[in-house]
Formats: sequence, C-alpha cells, structure tokens
Amino acid sequence: MERTGVLIVRAEDRYRGGDPAAGIDTRHAFSFGGFYDPDNLRFGQLTACNEERLAPGAGFAPHPHRDVEIVSWVIEGELTHEDDTGARTVLRAGDLARLTAGAGVRHSERNDGTLPLRFAQMWLIPEAAGGPPEYDVVRGLAPGAPYRLPRTSATLRLLRLAAGERTELPPGSLRHVQLMSGEADLVTSGAVDHPRLAAADSARLTTPHPVALAARAPTEALLWHLGR
Repeated sequence: MERTGVLIVRAEDRYRGGDPAAGIDTRHAFSFGGFYDPDNLRFGQLTACNEERLAPGAGFAPHPHRDVEIVSWVIEGELTHEDDTGARTVLRAGDLARLTAGAGVRHSERNDGTLPLRFAQMWLIPEAAGGPPEYDVVRGLAPGAPYRLPRTSATLRLLRLAAGERTELPPGSLRHVQLMSGEADLVTSGAVDHPRLAAADSARLTTPHPVALAARAPTEALLWHLGR
C-alpha cells in the first residue's frame, strides 16, 4: 500500500526464501539472492531487511561477506553467532548485534537452542569500502536511545510501546519502521487514513509530515534514520 511519502510492505507480501527442508524460512522485503526486483533494491543505505526463522538445529554454515554492515535483532529464541574474528556469542530476545564485514569476514548463524528462533537481519551499505572486520553486541538496548551504525550515516532506535501508548517519530528525510511484534497505527498528519501495522509489516517514510506510532497492543518496533 502506497501513499504520498509512505510505502507499506506487508508481511505476507515479502518474498519467501531460505531452505524449508533444512528448517530455514526467510522473508525478504528487498531484492535478495534469486529474488530480483530492479525497483526494490534499497532504501537509502538499507539494502536488506529479512525476517529469519530457524528451527532448532538449523542454521547457516560459514559463509563470506565484505563491505556490508549486518545488524541482527533477536525477536524470540537464541541465535548463536561465530566468525573468523574469534567472536562467538549467543544472542537472546532484545539483543542487538552488529557485524562490520569490512574487507572480508566469514561467519555462521544457527539455532543451537531447543525452541524456534526468529530474528530480523538488516544489511546496510557502508560509506567507504574495506577496513578490518568488527563485531559488537548491545544487550538490552534502551528504548529510544540512538544507536549510530559505524561507517554509515544510519541511526537505529528501538520503540517499545504499551497498549494505548503513542510516540512521535523523530523527523528525518528517510525513515524505515518495522514492527517486531504487536499492532500499531502509523499516524501521519498528511494522510486521509492511518495505515495499521502488524508484526513483520514495515513502512518506508519519505513524507515531510510528522509521523507517530500509536500502539493497539504491546508493540516493539525498530526505526532506522537513513541519512544525515
């Protein structure tokens, strides 16, 4: 659904990928791998916004990346990460991880737990290529606190709202909102009606009007500011 300055990407409209037989279910919001749409390559520096679902024991074997910033947010379950910088971590719900691929890194991601794993993974293009790889984890990211993504002009905020709570989004020329859980109305002063967002729905905002998120149920969302 598209309005002036507001593009909604529904969960059910995401491209289904992964390897279901191996317990991997991936939902892509942008062109990715075998799913190519020349009109849906990126939004600002954001070039991938996947929802990954891994069954217990499933995962991605070691594979390479370069010149990309990879941000992972665990919604439920446990995500085990290993890479050739020596990092090995277990991420749980509410944990944020950032992998700077730099000039090259290999990593693996898997569900070593006994419960299903669901996490969001976002890729952003850095402003300069190369450099050493880095890995960073933020546990318990404070709602509303800005997390500036190194090597980019992007900033991430966690929005966590109780039912009936409303928050105004900080202004910006390019903003991307994705609901991790819950249900909320996206309220724009220039819109005739208010798009309702559910879990895994996202909105790409270029509108100059003020925008607010009004929760209908306990809601958790990630907000990207993509630009200076």
